Amino acid sequence: MKLTTRGHYSVKALLDLSLQRSLGPTSVKEIALRQNLPAPYLEKLLIQMRRAGLVQSVRGAGGGYRLARVPAKISLGQILEAVGETIEPLQGQLADASHASDWVTISLWKRLHQKLTESLYSISLEDLYYDARSFMASQGEETSFVV
Repeated sequence: MKLTTRGHYSVKALLDLSLQRSLGPTSVKEIALRQNLPAPYLEKLLIQMRRAGLVQSVRGAGGGYRLARVPAKISLGQILEAVGETIEPLQGQLADASHASDWVTISLWKRLHQKLTESLYSISLEDLYYDARSFMASQGEETSFVV
């Protein structure tokens, strides 16, 4: 599996929202500036994540986006799924199972896919939040570990 730009940007945007939760809704422009992402593309991704129930949009002068749930209730798998990210291994490249070695390869990839899927849905945005906060602290940046 390769994390595409779409998946990478989506995770970065939601991690940014989790790090800025106490500040209220955040504009696309602010997220894009902090994360060095193209704002128009980010807007499209946030709309997809809003439709999936991961973020909420707030209209008005102080509007923007905020998480729809606490970070512990948003998984990496849900984020990737919301923006159409696929985790299919070698999509369309597996041999037919006419030989034993092909069958073993297919079986292996299916098992790896299952484990990868389980892992992606077990890693929460909260986990990534704490990883990011730990990294920030190790770099000497001020940080708060309250989610």
